[in-house]
Amino acid sequence: MSAFIQQLPALIGVVIGALGSYLAIVRGDRARFRREQTARWDERRLAVYADYARSLKKSVTLTYRVASYLGNDPHPHPLSPQEAEPLLAEATLARDPSGETLILLGSPEVVERARTWVVGVMEMEQFLREGTRDPQAWQTLLERQRAGREGYYAAVREDLALPPGHSARWPLSPVPPT
Repeated sequence: MSAFIQQLPALIGVVIGALGSYLAIVRGDRARFRREQTARWDERRLAVYADYARSLKKSVTLTYRVASYLGNDPHPHPLSPQEAEPLLAEATLARDPSGETLILLGSPEVVERARTWVVGVMEMEQFLREGTRDPQAWQTLLERQRAGREGYYAAVREDLALPPGHSARWPLSPVPPT
């Protein structure tokens, strides 16, 4: 028995060492799993945010073209309201699913900023449906839409811990009076 008692401290040390190694490995694996899971969700949210922006931008581009046809915007490729109507309907239908996915996966701040942006776009669409010919009022709507887009991108960058980006405000020549 005395040999066992002499080896007991070494045996206890081995058991404690094995237990400590096991706990360190389990803790490291959990931390790695959480990091990988966070990275996967960040990638998914980035894809959702970009998809929503892309779908909304389709509507914006179409409104620029119709506004050009009505004399409100300098866009080089005017499009009549009649030609744009099915395209605008298609763009609106396409943005609804991406909007739902955004609500599901987006942060509350990003979703709120997305709402602000889409409301600005909807105001632009309404302005054009009414056939309004007022370049100054159009410029006001453009500024509101651009501010909404800028706010959306800022919220996305903050949510995903990305560095600040470009405002995407490129000055264009004003629309000549007609």
